[in-house]
Amino acid sequence: MELRQLRYFVAVAEELHFGKAADRLRIAGPSLSQQIKTLERDLGVLLFVRDRRSVTLTPSGAALLPPTRALLHQADELRRSAAGRASAEPVRLGYVNWRPPDLIERTSGVAQLLIDAWVMPSHTQAGRVADGRIDLAICWVPDEDLDALGLLARPLGADRLFAVSAGADTSVVRARDVVLLVDADAATWSSWNRFAVALAGSTDAEVVAIDDGGITGPAFFEHVRRLGRPVLNAAKGQFSAIPPDLARRPVERPAPMWTWSLVSRRGETRPAVLAVVDALAEVEADAGGGLGDGP
Repeated sequence: MELRQLRYFVAVAEELHFGKAADRLRIAGPSLSQQIKTLERDLGVLLFVRDRRSVTLTPSGAALLPPTRALLHQADELRRSAAGRASAEPVRLGYVNWRPPDLIERTSGVAQLLIDAWVMPSHTQAGRVADGRIDLAICWVPDEDLDALGLLARPLGADRLFAVSAGADTSVVRARDVVLLVDADAATWSSWNRFAVALAGSTDAEVVAIDDGGITGPAFFEHVRRLGRPVLNAAKGQFSAIPPDLARRPVERPAPMWTWSLVSRRGETRPAVLAVVDALAEVEADAGGGLGDGP
């Protein structure tokens, strides 16, 4: 049982509508439903009676609502108290090109959050957390790097990646049939290159080396035209509309997912940093993303 699940319970109890509660919480409806089912299983009671037309509290749900509200109030008070004891020095957070849309709202009153102006690749942001230049980062980091750098990661969300191909075909493409681009500029594209190589190793997809930064941008579209095959799009890396001669295609078997995590140092003791981690760890971003999605 987690605090976020209790928050979800209260939201559904107040709205008596899963769709409205999901909109209020800014999470996907199926995810909210699954979290409520998990909470009911952990508590061993049924909280809601659901049918196609209505949602109502069960007697157990109605009885548990007041103490749940009180518990959440105590948790919020504890968070505010911890933030109040923290140093006036702000918590420095870096990111790559995605952050929760309600980032400021979630951390307001928790700590003085300073969003770092330097938007850098995932491996660079992880290194900056490790050496103390920033306190937290939202990035993609493999487990071996976490161990090597002495970091911890809390999942925030994921992008389901898709392919772009020439022509008007929008049908599903198998992961093994896509092309994965890797760029010679490792300083910029190290994380993506590692992700692409690992995905190719598990699916037998083809890896094509480039040296023009065409993982994103207009050069990416040129590679799609040149190769004449579906090319996997980088996570939230494309901010231009797909040209009319190209098409977006879903990828399955498996569906490639790029995960975003909140990375912090192991052994972190600053109350403000820990308070921000707790606030943001409740984020459950919907899987999606892609062309045209901004940070």
